[in-house]
Amino acid sequence: MFEFQQYLGFLLFLTVLTMGFWLMFFLVSFVSYWLGGSVIELIKEKRNKRKLEEL
Repeated sequence: MFEFQQYLGFLLFLTVLTMGFWLMFFLVSFVSYWLGGSVIELIKEKRNKRKLEEL
């Protein structure tokens, strides 16, 4: 049978694993959102600059 110490260790392991998973999920989604927005803004700036040069 498992002792109480082993059970607490397993729960601690699951807690750390779950926190790490959600932190990774949040960071990946946030960084991809940030990079996507930056690329879109860069494209808009280049289009506006090209339009101003044509006039």
